[in-house]
Amino acid sequence: MYGPLRKIFREQKAVTYVKIYREQLYIKTFKIDRMILKDRFMEMKMTYLDHAATTAVKSEVLEEMLPYFAMHYGNPSALYRTSRKSRNAIETAREQVANAIKASKSEIYFCSGGTESDNWAILGASRQYKHKGMHMITSAIEHPAVLSSFRQLEKEGYEVSYLPVDSKGMVSLELLKESIRPDTILISIMMANNEVGTIEPLTEIGLIAKENGILFHTDAISVAGSLPIDVSALNVDLLSLSAHKFYGPKGIGALYIRKGTALEALHTGGEQEKGRRAGTENVPAIVGMGKAAELMVKNLDSHQKRMEQLRDEAIKRILDRFPEASLNGSRMERLPGNVNILFPGNAAESMIIKLDERGISVSSGSACTTGSPNPSHVLKAMGLSHKDAQCSLRFTFGEENTLQDVEDLLKALEEITT
Repeated sequence: MYGPLRKIFREQKAVTYVKIYREQLYIKTFKIDRMILKDRFMEMKMTYLDHAATTAVKSEVLEEMLPYFAMHYGNPSALYRTSRKSRNAIETAREQVANAIKASKSEIYFCSGGTESDNWAILGASRQYKHKGMHMITSAIEHPAVLSSFRQLEKEGYEVSYLPVDSKGMVSLELLKESIRPDTILISIMMANNEVGTIEPLTEIGLIAKENGILFHTDAISVAGSLPIDVSALNVDLLSLSAHKFYGPKGIGALYIRKGTALEALHTGGEQEKGRRAGTENVPAIVGMGKAAELMVKNLDSHQKRMEQLRDEAIKRILDRFPEASLNGSRMERLPGNVNILFPGNAAESMIIKLDERGISVSSGSACTTGSPNPSHVLKAMGLSHKDAQCSLRFTFGEENTLQDVEDLLKALEEITT
């Protein structure tokens, strides 16, 4: 495709022309793909209410990423000009992510996504500080990426205390204090639950950890883009992020590591990320995460208010229309845009399929547990029966949603519930 242009490309005068040609080619391809999708679904209005699972890449983010696929493709570790362009782009993105959580640029490390970020924080910290102790504390409602890391450590001889939660999904500060031992080296509690939206008392947990000289990690993946994050105010040492939760690309995440915190590397074989995470950097994705983080902060206040409005309206309308239904999670300490409802006697899987047939996309919980025959471990930990845990739906709103989507959802629920 680029054969006819190679000769021209060698001439300095034509560099700009080739750049424009290539970028327009990618943009044109993207637009064609969008047209195909539009034609495919033009007969049915699609209402996406699963933003906790993933979000669409914003056009501004995609535009920022495109040049780094075919124009500025240099390996960031090399010394020549093309590579310096990639390296500079990574550092710009690092600063954008740092600004989004009020951290220092030097404290941001890129990785492949939220799962790796959680794994790295927990496995890396526990192995680094093994000489100080082998006891850790987490909650029973953490994301599978966190829980699986702790299960792996238990196989290695570590001890883990899994804190129970109340009926709203809240961790008890008193139980946390009682669980701390002289050999406790790590506490990992999520900032807010990805399924039911309950916001945990993270600042207080951070203070408890700090007073006891214990490392504190939080999974903030479901919070980024919904609420402000200030790592200093939260007293966290490690914080996990994932770009595709706030309108960035999939396959890229970051781990905040407070200055002075040692962490064993999980990936070896190169000096990337200051020797802490080996592997050639995914430059386009990193650039996309940086841009998404920049936009996230810029629009956060207005976005939060809109999501709270949609959330509150949906909860009110659903509970008014279905008296037997109930809200899962805290009513007040709740993520904007998160609605999780128990519909007694209505199997969630069946409802999801029926809503999908009506053009509405929802879920029953974490996308990472889809396909599992077991009910949500989060709802079970909150005290729901096995049956009720399988009759709960999660609706999570995003930028493109409106009050009309709430109306459409209510109408569809009336058609499918028994």
